[in-house]
Amino acid sequence: MSNQKAQAQVVIPTSVLGQIAALAMTENPLECCGFLIGELGSDVALEFHACRNIAESKIIYTVDPKEHLRIELDAEARGLAIIGVVHSHTHTEPYPSPTDVAQAPDPAWHYVIIGLKRDAPETRSYRIIDGQISESRIILG
Repeated sequence: MSNQKAQAQVVIPTSVLGQIAALAMTENPLECCGFLIGELGSDVALEFHACRNIAESKIIYTVDPKEHLRIELDAEARGLAIIGVVHSHTHTEPYPSPTDVAQAPDPAWHYVIIGLKRDAPETRSYRIIDGQISESRIILG
């Protein structure tokens, strides 16, 4: 029996990853952001909802609180929930920054970051719990 803990994972449909990449490239050089929607407690993303980055910044994102509320209420009305937040890193690796860690609101969420530093976008997912970062495997759904 192994003492190793299984790596967390998130299932994201190829079409959703395509939406995320398209948004990131459209918004570049500014960071983009949005939410993954799925069943409450699930690790399967069913939808992606883009949000306006009210920070209008190349180095940070701030989700428009009105859009956040609208998306959350719409998901709840359909028996779904926000299961993750997505944003881009336009000039750095797709790894949570100290700001990302400090502002991570929900330990159950997946924190998906798409990096645009290289020629091809790179998407990675993390869990952030009590300031600790652990990478989650992305499974194409």
